[in-house]
Amino acid sequence: KMAADTSVDILQKVLENEILQSTKVVEEHLDAEIQKLDQMDEDELERLKQRRLEALKKSQQQKQEWLSKGHGEYREIPSERDFFQEVKESKNVVCHFYRDTTFRCQIMDKHLTVLAKKHIETKFLKLNAEKSPFLCERLRIKVIPTLALIKDGKTQDYVVGFTDLGNTDDFTTETLEWRLGCADVINYSGNLMDPPFQSQKKYGTSFTKLDKKTIRGKISDSDSDDD
Repeated sequence: KMAADTSVDILQKVLENEILQSTKVVEEHLDAEIQKLDQMDEDELERLKQRRLEALKKSQQQKQEWLSKGHGEYREIPSERDFFQEVKESKNVVCHFYRDTTFRCQIMDKHLTVLAKKHIETKFLKLNAEKSPFLCERLRIKVIPTLALIKDGKTQDYVVGFTDLGNTDDFTTETLEWRLGCADVINYSGNLMDPPFQSQKKYGTSFTKLDKKTIRGKISDSDSDDD
């Protein structure tokens, strides 16, 4: 027991030492930054201020440009022709191929509405799959809902049904945000290695298995009948 106690003590000391060391590094870094600011003359400070103002102005202009191109809200586009135009003018686009009769599309709508407001750098669109046979064939869209994730005019990735979202109808907006972050179609600030639905599992969330059924033998639907 003595030996065990000693090793615990040693471990604790090592840990405390680690914490002290990292705190010291942070403090030293801060001190250096403060010293650097103290040593700056008026001209340097003025230049720094100007650079900050320029950067702010630039980001405001970028924001205005995005808004003028229809970013910042989740919109339905009327036709396939509109799709090509919309995709051409924005770097990052998320397009939801939906069907009116598919319940899971409404769930997707709810989350995309929130994300469109939060991620103004990306354009969020929806398009009725039944009115877009050419695009559905070209993009090989077989299951509804499907999100096409487009960068620089090219479709890079798809979110098909809810399989990547924890396989449940109750997935959170954060889970979808994480999935879009994985495709680099939004600026994601979280940790991509730590999917939000992992933490849901810890709390024993029950996951409903999605079943896919074919509608008119064409596009299958990730919507299941309620029992």
